[in-house]
Amino acid sequence: MPTRIIETNPAPFADRTIDPVTLDIIENALRNARVEMDATLVRTAMSPGIREQGDAFPLIADPAGKMIVGQFGSFIDGFLANWDGTIEEGDMIFLSDPYSCGGAISHSNDWLVLLPVYRNGRLVAWTAMFGHQSDIGGKVAGSMPIDARSIYEEGVRIPPVKIWRKGEYNEDLIKLVMHQTRKPDWCAADLNALIASCRVAARRVEEMCARFGDDIYYSATQALLARNHRAMKALIAMAIAEEPISFEDYICDDGVGFGPYKIKCTMWRDGEKVILDFAGTDPQSAASINFFLNENMFKMFFGIYMIMVFDPQILFNDGFYDLIDVRIPEGSLLKPRYPAALSGRTHALGRIFDILGGLLGQKTPEFLNAAGFSSSPHLMYSGTDKSGKWFQLFQIGFGGIPGRPLGDGPDGHSLWPGFTNVPNEFLERYFPLRIERYEALPDSGGAGLHRGGNGILMSYRFLESGSVSIHDDRWFVPPWGVNGGEPGARARKILEKPDGTQTIVPNKIDTLDVEEGDLLHFITWGGGGWGDPLARDPELVAREIRQGLVSVEGARAYGVVITDGNVDTAATEALRQQLQASRGPLPLFNYGPDLATLRANCASETGLPAPQQPLWRNSLAMAAE
Repeated sequence: MPTRIIETNPAPFADRTIDPVTLDIIENALRNARVEMDATLVRTAMSPGIREQGDAFPLIADPAGKMIVGQFGSFIDGFLANWDGTIEEGDMIFLSDPYSCGGAISHSNDWLVLLPVYRNGRLVAWTAMFGHQSDIGGKVAGSMPIDARSIYEEGVRIPPVKIWRKGEYNEDLIKLVMHQTRKPDWCAADLNALIASCRVAARRVEEMCARFGDDIYYSATQALLARNHRAMKALIAMAIAEEPISFEDYICDDGVGFGPYKIKCTMWRDGEKVILDFAGTDPQSAASINFFLNENMFKMFFGIYMIMVFDPQILFNDGFYDLIDVRIPEGSLLKPRYPAALSGRTHALGRIFDILGGLLGQKTPEFLNAAGFSSSPHLMYSGTDKSGKWFQLFQIGFGGIPGRPLGDGPDGHSLWPGFTNVPNEFLERYFPLRIERYEALPDSGGAGLHRGGNGILMSYRFLESGSVSIHDDRWFVPPWGVNGGEPGARARKILEKPDGTQTIVPNKIDTLDVEEGDLLHFITWGGGGWGDPLARDPELVAREIRQGLVSVEGARAYGVVITDGNVDTAATEALRQQLQASRGPLPLFNYGPDLATLRANCASETGLPAPQQPLWRNSLAMAAE
């Protein structure tokens, strides 16, 4: 049964003509309301993942659930398509189960609050916010077990429920949910922050309606959606060819010894529509790296990428979704069958952006980005300190952003534009650890006319014994370069004992025991390079050597020779001629070695065994385990 929206005023909104000034005022008021949602959140939340890093995503939508402003695409459509109850004035919806909303949120750590905004008996808008909870129970601290075989191992799953029903708060429900988590204080504060953010946005919508009238406000939102539709229609006609093109990339491993896992997408234009078909993507994993990719979410990813590359002044919203047809095979890594585990979906989520770049840039290489979005490195550290108090850290790390048409990729930057780094002072104040190194790793960004961003070396000295979990990727398959640029360096993780003994640890691991005094070197991947490295300004290379971003030896990848801290012009010219004569034509994509070579050299190059070819099993067999 479809969702039933209960309205006491059945009159439809009147279609009004909106003058440009009014439209501009409402558009910017909505933008500001979205910013105010973020500000409310970070002032109210307690977990470092939300408060310090901003791992939360706001949304203001029209009555049909189409996003007008936001960041991560509309998650209301997936809810409305799967909810079989009513929506009434005074209700608020709370959920976290990806399977109950068509993947609109993609793992159970993301708690979603949806608030229908009523005015004069009619639904005029939706406001929504979801944020990543640092712990929701389950078999490991952090609730993202790498070796999970089903979603049942990943902590509490909340189906769509009414946290408020006609203005009445469901306190018992919240007590039940908080009872499942190791950090109920954080989760309660974060949930209240999500609720407060939605209510702030609802007040701003009500104020706009009061100022301009309900019909004017509604008509303005439809005009913004229509404007985005026109812009995207023009961009698709300009940038997408009718001839199919394909691109594929790989998740390195699943954390339990198998990999890599292929994600493939084929794109073409059929009339005004663009088709994005993931046929050829590997079947779902038995472990937790599956990514339940909601079709509308991917449409938003596509739209964001198109707009940011070709026309960043456009306010992206849901208005263009009918121009895109997304096809994802059932039972694949991107549409796993219930009850497949989903907690490690971060790597596929990041890799989707690399694949989009590879697809959209083939027709227009001048707009092509290298690889480097790739993943979202996670570190979890937990235990009981000497006073008997439980501590638990969840932190998102940053890698190298890819080289771009207009310049170098930023060093150690987040995949998500709204994320920020957790200050080292905060970590040292609230957790039993010390940050001994935090720096860009020289030469980890792929060489190119525009250098890929360097990865980060972050060294954690643990001051209490505890347990560490790590989620990262790009340790086996490197981030590729484009237009002649070189691949970026791969990720590494090294545990060093107080006596100096070092052990290379996997990039996906749960419950790694650490002792007081241990040092973890957390090294992330660099971004791929863009363009011919031999065309890079030698003086720029010399300056980056002084800045610690490139080493003297690494400068040779650019054909630059440094003597006594300065560019040796004659030697540089000779080296560049030698390198140019010894290489073939510059490839559009430089993937580095093929998979067979990567497997053969894995142990010697990474210190870790090569992942084995995945064994595909059906979901019924997985569920029976």
